[in-house]
Amino acid sequence: MSAPASTFRPYAPLPGPLAHLPLLRLEECGPVLHVRLNRPAKRNSISDELLAQVQTVFVNLPASFRVAVVSGEGDHFCAGLDLSEVLERSTFEGIAHSRMWHACFDQIQYGPVPVIAVLHGAVVGGGLELASSAHLRVAEDSTFYGLPEGTRGIFVGGGGSVRVSRLIGAARMTDMMLTGRVFDADEGQALGISNYRVADGQGVAKALALAEKIAANAPLSNYAITQALPRIADLPSEKGLFVESLMAAIAESDEAAKERVRAFLEKRAAKVSRPT
Repeated sequence: MSAPASTFRPYAPLPGPLAHLPLLRLEECGPVLHVRLNRPAKRNSISDELLAQVQTVFVNLPASFRVAVVSGEGDHFCAGLDLSEVLERSTFEGIAHSRMWHACFDQIQYGPVPVIAVLHGAVVGGGLELASSAHLRVAEDSTFYGLPEGTRGIFVGGGGSVRVSRLIGAARMTDMMLTGRVFDADEGQALGISNYRVADGQGVAKALALAEKIAANAPLSNYAITQALPRIADLPSEKGLFVESLMAAIAESDEAAKERVRAFLEKRAAKVSRPT
């Protein structure tokens, strides 16, 4: 299900810093911003400039957007780091470069809105690191996952050692990096990389449908879910439970939450039911 045509503005100019980002294509779909990586000739590999433009979007996201969708132009989501930019870096420059990636992907994961990644074709190296920074992932049939850093003589530098290992476990990540093992879309779904599996060409529509549903939630609830859950997971149990209590109280005190509870009690909201 795609957004109503009346609310869909393809590639409309957006204000301020978002107006001139040539390596991205931005689509406004009501409360959803669709961000397309736009280096198809390079399989959307991540150059320093592309990384900076992605970060610019999420640092300067207009308040009118409630959800973001990230996808890739052409046949692939993202083939990872643009290796042509690696050769001449010193050790210190390599550390600084990795921290640039961390800053960008932290802004996605810990930014103001939920983010959905649409995966197809190559989701490799830094592309998998980018995908893992999103909150939900929709994978098409053509999707395949790889971490070829070991065969390239390098190491993950975009947060994969934390985010990817949490999705699939350190042992599977070790296998991928040491041997160059590649997982297909079905294997990735079974491992928990993707949340949804769809046919080729259906990923964006599925992501937009999910985004519309998420955008209808109370903004504070969405924020609590995307911001508190990963941080609670890093805490010892007793500290995590205390933070949970704080977040529950904050969310429940919001007027939007109170209205949703009233709607349920007054039978104006649907009950949870079995999937059809």
